[in-house]
Amino acid sequence: MKSILLIEDDVAFSSMLKRFLEKHNYNVSISYGFEDAKAIILKEDFDLIFTDLRLPDGDGLTLLEIVKKHKEKTPVILMTGYAEVSTAVKAMKQGAIDYISKPFNQDEVLHVINNALNSAPVVKAPAKKVESKVTDPNADFVTGISSSSKKLNEYIHLVGPTDMSVLITGESGTGKEVVAKSIHKLSLRKNKPFVAVDCGAIPKEIAASEFFGHKKGSFTGAINDKKGHFESANHGTLFLDEVGNLSYENQIQLLRALQERRIKPIGSSDEIEVDIRLITATNEDLMKAVDNGDFREDLYHRLNEFTIKIPNLHERKDDLIIFADYFLSKANEKLNKNVIGFSDDVLKVFHNYTWPGNLREFGNVIKRATLLTSGDFIQINVLPAELTQGAVTAERPTSTKSFSTKDNEKDLIIRALEQANNNKTQAAKLLNVTRKTLYNKIKEYNISL
Repeated sequence: MKSILLIEDDVAFSSMLKRFLEKHNYNVSISYGFEDAKAIILKEDFDLIFTDLRLPDGDGLTLLEIVKKHKEKTPVILMTGYAEVSTAVKAMKQGAIDYISKPFNQDEVLHVINNALNSAPVVKAPAKKVESKVTDPNADFVTGISSSSKKLNEYIHLVGPTDMSVLITGESGTGKEVVAKSIHKLSLRKNKPFVAVDCGAIPKEIAASEFFGHKKGSFTGAINDKKGHFESANHGTLFLDEVGNLSYENQIQLLRALQERRIKPIGSSDEIEVDIRLITATNEDLMKAVDNGDFREDLYHRLNEFTIKIPNLHERKDDLIIFADYFLSKANEKLNKNVIGFSDDVLKVFHNYTWPGNLREFGNVIKRATLLTSGDFIQINVLPAELTQGAVTAERPTSTKSFSTKDNEKDLIIRALEQANNNKTQAAKLLNVTRKTLYNKIKEYNISL
C-alpha cells in the first residue's frame, strides 16, 4: 500500500480527501501546518507528499525545497485554491512533479497521484505510517486546535507527570474520564492500574465496601472477600467521577483514607497501606455545595490541588470538524462502514447546534448517521430532528463529485454579481467578504464579467 503525507490546514477538506484516498487503497497521514509537516518529512519516508501551497505558518514551495534537499526521490504534488500559472511554473522548476488547482474532482486527483507515483523512483526505505493524532480512532484523547482546547492540552501535560490530586470540572458529556485517563498516561503510574468509579451509582450504604472492600461474613450478603477500589488502584490512579454525589458520611470516610493513606476492609482488623493518585470529576459547583454545607471544605481542598475545567462543545467550534472526523472514524470501524465525510449542509447544522449533550451527544449523532448512510457522505436527511429543526439548507442536491467544501460558491458569486450589476464592491458586501477575496474567487472560478 502506497503512503501519502497530506499537508492541508482545511480540516474538513483534508478529512474528506483522506477518506477518499484510503478508499482507493492509499495509506494517508495528515499534517495541518508547515512546522509539523517539516518535522514529519525529516523523520519519516513516504511514497508521495501532497501539500497545499498556502499554509498558516509557511508555504508549500518552501516545503518542496526541504523535500528536494532531504528526500530527493519523494515526489511532491502542490495544490492550491489560487490557480496562478506563474506559481505552477515555479513549482515545477523547483522539482514538483505536478500541480493541481482546487476545487478538483475525484478522477482528476486520482489521475494526478497515479501519474506521480508511476513516474517517481521507488522509495527504498519502508514507508512508515504517521497516524494523525486528532483522527486516530484508537486514541481516547483528541487534540483540538481551538484556543480552549490548546489550554486544556497544556494543563493536562503540565499536571500529568506530577502526583498532584486533580479536580476535573465540566458539563455532562464533555469527556472528563477521557481527560483523567490522559493525565494517568502521562504520569509515572502509567503502567499501573487506572480504576474509574462512578460515585453517583454507589448507594451510600455500600460505599465503604466498594471503596475499602470487605471480608467474607462481615455483613449479610458478604459471601466472599472483596477487594475495594482503593486496593485495586494501589500504586496507580483512582478516578472518582461525580464525586459531589457522595453522602456526607462517605465524604468523611474518603477524607480519612486520603489523609492516612491506609484503609481497613469491613470486618478486618488489619490495615492496608495504599499509594494512589486521586483524580476526581464533577459537573456540579462544589464550592457552592461547600457553602450550602453539602460538601466538606477540608475534602474539597484535599481534592483540588489542581483544577482543570473542560470547555463545553459549543465553546470549541473550531474543533467540531476534528471531533466529527474522529467520531466518524470510530463509527466506520465499529459498523464496518466506509463513509468518507459530511456534506456542507451537515457541517452547517453541526456548527449552528448548541450540543447540550456535548461530545457524548455528538458521537452518538455521528454513529447513528453513519449507520443510516448508504453513500460516501453523511447527508442532512439522516440527522436527528432536533438538530435540523430550523436549519436553512441550500435548494440544491449536495454534490459528492467535487472536493470543495463550498460547492455552491461559484453560483453564489455569480448571483451576487448579477444582483450588484457587476459592481464588485457591492457584490463583496452582499457576500460578506473583502474585495480582495472576491477578486481571488472570480479568478479561481474563471468567472466572466
